Amino acid sequence: MTLALRPSVLCPVARICAGVVAVLCLCATVRTGLAERPVALAFGGLIALGELTRRPTAEVRETAPLGAAGALSYALLGDHAGQPTHHGVAQAVTVVLAATLLGSVPHVARGEGSTRDHLARRVLTVAFAAACFQPMFNQGALAGWSGSAYALLLLALLALATLCDTLLTAICAHRRTGWPFGPLLREEVRGMAGITSAVCATGAVMALAVAVVGLWALPVFSVPLLLAQLSHRRYAAVRATYRQTIASLARATEIAGYTPAGHARRVAALAVAVGRDLGLSGPELKVLEYAALMHDIGQLSLVDPVPAGATACLPAAEQRRIALLGGAVVRRTGAGCEVAVVVERQADPCGEQPPAARIVRAVNAYEEKARDAGPGGHRAALEELRRAPAGDYAPEVVESLARVLSRQEPAGHGGQDRRRWARGGLTRPGAG
Repeated sequence: MTLALRPSVLCPVARICAGVVAVLCLCATVRTGLAERPVALAFGGLIALGELTRRPTAEVRETAPLGAAGALSYALLGDHAGQPTHHGVAQAVTVVLAATLLGSVPHVARGEGSTRDHLARRVLTVAFAAACFQPMFNQGALAGWSGSAYALLLLALLALATLCDTLLTAICAHRRTGWPFGPLLREEVRGMAGITSAVCATGAVMALAVAVVGLWALPVFSVPLLLAQLSHRRYAAVRATYRQTIASLARATEIAGYTPAGHARRVAALAVAVGRDLGLSGPELKVLEYAALMHDIGQLSLVDPVPAGATACLPAAEQRRIALLGGAVVRRTGAGCEVAVVVERQADPCGEQPPAARIVRAVNAYEEKARDAGPGGHRAALEELRRAPAGDYAPEVVESLARVLSRQEPAGHGGQDRRRWARGGLTRPGAG
């Protein structure tokens, strides 16, 4: 199971800020009434349609590109068919909030995704963009802007709003998980390179087109984004099928009785968590996950199965032979040369291994030792990894594994002592 970062989870402070902004804007709009109702209804319908087509996925930052483009376009809308608009910041947030809620009803009913975080991000992003643009436009500060300069201004504001949303998401993820902030931010920025860029461009073009030709521009510029969303959905389905194929192949050792049930899945989930803690992100995590899933595939070439599939206790030469056999199998599956290299080199001395191979080796040894030790075996397994001869396991990986496990410890019943012990603060839980 991959520990995916997206769809992003916001921290409570961000949710509270979004709630306060939404309530204030809603009250202000109710007091003053809707300005340009046909325009508000048209953009609200577009945003609601975008939400209805939303598909929660861990592959992209923006799961409802049409809704996001419509919301940002309305926040930066200055003119409608040559006439200035007067909806302001509060109405922009209110219309986007109401339309997003309306379009999210089916998703809430089906229990799909984190609608609260999605809504909070949408409110904060639109409020920021509208607050940057609407006061300047309504006060006439942009009267002299036209043509390419005005278009570049809209694009700059959209890029700034998206970057702020990215920074907020990375900060919240760092506080929630404890993973390094830099890799989290890089992963979020990398996610902007795809459909998020198309959302910004489409939002700016919609605002410019509506200013000239009116609301007829909305359906015209919505079609390309819908088609792009459909294409990306098909691509994501292919990726999901590919991962399922890798996971099914990894289970071959379990079905054949070479490894215990769920071993590959547990090693993969823990390896990805350790990789994130050490600063890996994006493609590196994908390679790590696939290699961890298939790290035991070489055992299928053995005539006599290893007892309980515990390769960590075998002589070094036998471990290398199984790893090389596994790498040869991986190369024939089409999983990629990088994955095959990690599988092949997981039995090498840690000083000669790539980072992903060090992680797979340590996590696999921990899972085997903890499983064999029974209840509470995770403590003995970590201690054994720490006492292992130099060159067996990378110390930084073992300490990262301890940090990951300490975050998973429940509070109470000695949980604080176990977390301190995992970090090296105690000799043994309850000792002395």
